[in-house]
Amino acid sequence: MPVVVYVAPPGSSADSAGAVIGQAADVLAMAPQTNIGSSTPISATGDDLGKDLRKKVVNDAAAYIAELAREHGRNADAAEAMVRDAANFGAREALQKGVIDVIAPTVPVLLERIDGTKTVPKGMVLHTAGAQVERVEMGFWKRALDVLIDPNIIALMLSLGLVGIVVELWNPGLILPGTVGVISLLVGLYGLQVLPVSAAGVLLMLFAAGLFVAEAFVVSHGALTLAGAVTFVIGALMLFDPAGPAYQVSLWTAIAIAGTLALMLGVALTRVVKARRNPVEVGVGSMVGGEGVVRRDGWVTVGGELWRARSADGRKLVPGERVSVESVEDDLELVVGSPHPTERA
Repeated sequence: MPVVVYVAPPGSSADSAGAVIGQAADVLAMAPQTNIGSSTPISATGDDLGKDLRKKVVNDAAAYIAELAREHGRNADAAEAMVRDAANFGAREALQKGVIDVIAPTVPVLLERIDGTKTVPKGMVLHTAGAQVERVEMGFWKRALDVLIDPNIIALMLSLGLVGIVVELWNPGLILPGTVGVISLLVGLYGLQVLPVSAAGVLLMLFAAGLFVAEAFVVSHGALTLAGAVTFVIGALMLFDPAGPAYQVSLWTAIAIAGTLALMLGVALTRVVKARRNPVEVGVGSMVGGEGVVRRDGWVTVGGELWRARSADGRKLVPGERVSVESVEDDLELVVGSPHPTERA
């Protein structure tokens, strides 16, 4: 049967949750210069509860912590006072009142002092003198997953996912933006499943995404992008509202992400417009205006390829002569002329 030892380390304090966990432990120890108590329940936002709700919650918590203390042979009245009156005790006072079991400055000293202790109510005798202490750290993947539920990281992943997918849609075949976008979107959705989210925040984020995508198809001169950036900031701030103030997106982080998103979309749109204004780079139409060399009468080499051709004025083509492509007939025959009309004249 395992034995639970709860220790309040130096420089810390055991508040509501810590006091309850401590009273439930088989051995409750505190380091010097620590305190325990102030366990009166409050709302998640730090505000006082309503009169009726407060009475119900306080009575429940007081009875629970008192019963835990009584079951483990500690001072039930003092434990109850930590809930009803927000009483708080320093380490030495807590030991004197029977709220805790032992004071020790370090873990090795604690193991020496509790050696031979008989736990209540389990009745187990501890043999801890000289015991080997193994420190277990959080694994890499656990730390990585803990980082991924940061609201700011979630907002960043969602925005990167949107940009990557939109860029891939505008430039099919790039692969990298689409791959990064899908992975980022999945990471963001993982974080949303861990934290409670606001439906209004989600709808605003989706609306912002729709505005960003619409910019690619509607000529608004940046108005849709600006509206999407503003909507993104508002939605990001509202996204984790049910999780309380401990899990909120930073205003400046949301503004930075929205600005970056709008800038990247603006750059992408600029590239699209520039590409559409460029002359045709593929197909037979791109040969018009280019130069070629006559190989034999009726055949001209243009861009390393051999094409059937005829002169625009009906004259015979001379092998080795340089000509310019004036047009392309429907049957893919080139109509060529001299690249230097004045010289031919």
